[in-house]
Amino acid sequence: MDNKEILALLPYDKPFLFVDNLQEINNEGAKGSFHFKEQLDFYKGHFKDNPVTPGVILTECCAQIGLVCLGIYLIGDEDLDSSKILIGMSSSEMEFLQPVYPGETVTVRSRKIYYRFHKLKCEVKMYNEENDMVCKGTLSGMLKGVKK
Repeated sequence: MDNKEILALLPYDKPFLFVDNLQEINNEGAKGSFHFKEQLDFYKGHFKDNPVTPGVILTECCAQIGLVCLGIYLIGDEDLDSSKILIGMSSSEMEFLQPVYPGETVTVRSRKIYYRFHKLKCEVKMYNEENDMVCKGTLSGMLKGVKK
């Protein structure tokens, strides 16, 4: 399964898709990026006159790139139906180190801690364009693919 096929299987769409591209993926982790466009709706209220990307959105971006893309890769080359990939986040523990402003591009890197019985646990780190760490943490979730 190549990177384009993995992105096509993501069960998200705009405005809740936070993966622009997937640069690397293997059995141990994933690396991808997302550009936070200035027009994204949540900037209108978070915060008035000082837009900053909400931490929950940064966590979601880390989960989509670092956990779900990797999970789809690990599920393998089964003939998966993209509308029937079952995903449930089971835990997250994130630490936010720097703000992400409108117009910034971030890169997420994940490292698999374990994948067993459809549960994937990963360490994730997000970096800004200056390669400064924006946030880091541990995410886990249940993933199951349904064949066509």
